[in-house]
Amino acid sequence: MEMTGEQLIALPHQATWDALNDTAVLMDCIPGCDSMEKQSDNEYLLTMTARVGPVSAKFKGKMTLSEVQPPDSYSLHFEGQGGVAGFAKGEAHVQLAPEGDSTKLTYSVKASIGGKLAQVGARLIDGVAKKMAEQFFTAFNKRASGTNAG
Repeated sequence: MEMTGEQLIALPHQATWDALNDTAVLMDCIPGCDSMEKQSDNEYLLTMTARVGPVSAKFKGKMTLSEVQPPDSYSLHFEGQGGVAGFAKGEAHVQLAPEGDSTKLTYSVKASIGGKLAQVGARLIDGVAKKMAEQFFTAFNKRASGTNAG
């Protein structure tokens, strides 16, 4: 499953980069995120709850940043175990570019799942994954630029 998208963030380039690397901001924006703990400059442990159709699972996973090019881009890799529900893994590439007083954030995401979650059906999984990515980047935009959700 692959998807791409973009958001215009009402913050200068460096401020957007700083927000994108702030664990408190990320934790607020990742749908279902229960905890996020920084292990090193580029590695985080996290737990999150995800629901895909009739299957709900708590994932414990690791998120690692690579190809970090401050303040322009990085790649993010995620691997998580959801017990009997299965596993999820994926990667996202995030690119920032100044656009006037704002910043254009472009992303591409690839994800895969296995186990009981995969049995639910690829169409349903793709829809949920796309919705989660959109929720994250929309929430990030609102949180980072200081606009209230709703």
